[in-house]
Amino acid sequence: MKYIWILTIVGLWACSTPDPTKKDKEESLGKGASTGYDSLLAAACGADAYGMRSYIMANLVAGPNRDQDSATAARLQRAHLDNITRMAEEGKLVLAGPFLDGGDVRGIYVFAVETVEEAEALTATDPAIQAGRLKMELRPWYGSAALMKVGEIHEKLAKKEI
Repeated sequence: MKYIWILTIVGLWACSTPDPTKKDKEESLGKGASTGYDSLLAAACGADAYGMRSYIMANLVAGPNRDQDSATAARLQRAHLDNITRMAEEGKLVLAGPFLDGGDVRGIYVFAVETVEEAEALTATDPAIQAGRLKMELRPWYGSAALMKVGEIHEKLAKKEI
């Protein structure tokens, strides 16, 4: 009976000892890290250790000059969309879209540039901004580096071009 107790105690101790390979893995990855880390993809997206990066976020706000006739407004909208496409193709704009509530904040842009000044220069090329139909509110933003792949994925989902 004495030997059974000794074996039971040794068995319980052995089961409660942490797996050293698990600890080494956790230390090398860091707390909360996933095992699906892709260093090449992270580098291509400009990701930091958290899978994040900095962007410039823009709110597109209704500008002071919104009284154009319908033909002029449609022409400005087409030029605005063409400008969005150009900035996206250059890799400067990673996300854009309108809000659907009809409020004063008309939409958003997420620029993959380093400074607000770079984003200001890009927004200055927008015909709707130039005409005063829209204006931009720009601020630095920290978000997932995965946004850098949104355009690539979007191309696989869209049947029509904007």
